[in-house]
Amino acid sequence: MEGVIDALTRDLITRQGGWSFCVTEFVRITQDKQPRRVFHRICPELRQNALTPAGVPVHLQLLGSDPEMLAINARVAASAGAKVVDLNFGCPAKTVNRHLGGASLLRYPEQVYAAARAVADALRPLGIPLTAKMRLGYQDTELALDNARALQEAGISQLVVHARTKVQGYKPPAQWEWVARIAEVMDVPVLANGEIWTLEDYQRCVAVSGIRDVMLGRTAMTDPWLARQIRQHHAGEAVTATEFGQVLQLLVQWLQQPAQAYQEDVRVMRTKQWLVMLRLRWGEAAHQVFDACKRCETEDELIGFLDQAIRIL
Repeated sequence: MEGVIDALTRDLITRQGGWSFCVTEFVRITQDKQPRRVFHRICPELRQNALTPAGVPVHLQLLGSDPEMLAINARVAASAGAKVVDLNFGCPAKTVNRHLGGASLLRYPEQVYAAARAVADALRPLGIPLTAKMRLGYQDTELALDNARALQEAGISQLVVHARTKVQGYKPPAQWEWVARIAEVMDVPVLANGEIWTLEDYQRCVAVSGIRDVMLGRTAMTDPWLARQIRQHHAGEAVTATEFGQVLQLLVQWLQQPAQAYQEDVRVMRTKQWLVMLRLRWGEAAHQVFDACKRCETEDELIGFLDQAIRIL
């Protein structure tokens, strides 16, 4: 979710309830030791006990392949206030994978182990857990179990499995059955991820994978209330369905936040990106709103179109 879910967005989403924790955009680790201010910029919540204003824990995510530099920067992150560090072995972006980051490491389980072991060893004396997220593989699923075992042996305390390979990107369907296979060889908690847009999707994922705990990525922005609905479902309570207008109202709130760190043109651009993402969940309704807003150049103009759409819905 690089360039999409920042601290302000995490704040708005976690206010809606139901979230156990959230994870930052990744901090890219190459050959440099990053100063603490870099981690504070990516995760301002580190200055507030690594919690969003709603009190939801925030885990700091690192992405890289050099074990020594990952370990060095994990210690800096801890000194900056990180309470949990997460390693990204799932990013499918070409620029990241070209430099042996994200999902590209899944071709080499021994390097996955080395990276995770170095960070786990660096954090263990500090009492800070290490978690990880992985895809099923790079081109195929042949090494899925090997990579999961490597991460467990390295010392992670939790694994999120995005149920697709790097090559599959975000193309449906997610292979939830593979989450079940991975969970069978793991002694640490496993969370399912991928193509969970609605409560019905969640229920199907549980039926296929046998996993009740899930991580929501793009869905966190297309339906920030799904986490609460899942909790209501498990508690046997009446589930409060999300309406499209609620999501648009959240976009307006995001634009109007007094703590905005972006210039107006960036706020307009990011809102349009959010609207594009909404089409994945809300279909034609979101497409119509995007078409109405795509030529907006100012914040006031954009809010006017969104307010009009909310009144019509």
